[in-house]
Amino acid sequence: MKLCALLFTILIPMLPAADLQAIPFQTITGEETSLGEFDGKVVLVVNTASKCGFTPQYEGLEKLQQAYGERGFRVIAFPCNDFGRQEPGTAEEIQEFCRTQFGTSFPLMAKVHVKGKEAHPLFAALTAKGSPVAGSIKWNFTKFLIGRDGTPLARFGSRTKPQDEKLVKAIEEALGD
Repeated sequence: MKLCALLFTILIPMLPAADLQAIPFQTITGEETSLGEFDGKVVLVVNTASKCGFTPQYEGLEKLQQAYGERGFRVIAFPCNDFGRQEPGTAEEIQEFCRTQFGTSFPLMAKVHVKGKEAHPLFAALTAKGSPVAGSIKWNFTKFLIGRDGTPLARFGSRTKPQDEKLVKAIEEALGD
């Protein structure tokens, strides 16, 4: 997996946005997947943490999933321990926390790094110079809206709540139906 991550890090500046769908990552239970599994869906990629001041956003993310899921929308959460060590749990602990505290139904992925040299290739691509949503991630619960074809459409910071008017409008426009 490290070789694959290294190759994607080298190739990221050369990838068209739609090739985000080819970058592999793992589900929280260890299965390999990619955004390609969500081809044709509008996706909100979020780096999450269980012990953060923004953790209550899980509830709002679940509301978005429930409101727009049938129209082809998916929230995808990537637990991350990069900021203040606010996601110290194991995969099992994270799953249990999200299920019992917030009733989440959206997919949880394996814990990843989202910044620096260890950044997962998906987040490295999203934040790379030349990306429509470029720039380093400053904290947990940064949100990336990705269109049905895998193109990054918008980025929302940690302070943007899931029910924020601008975020909801961007989701509705991306769904377009």
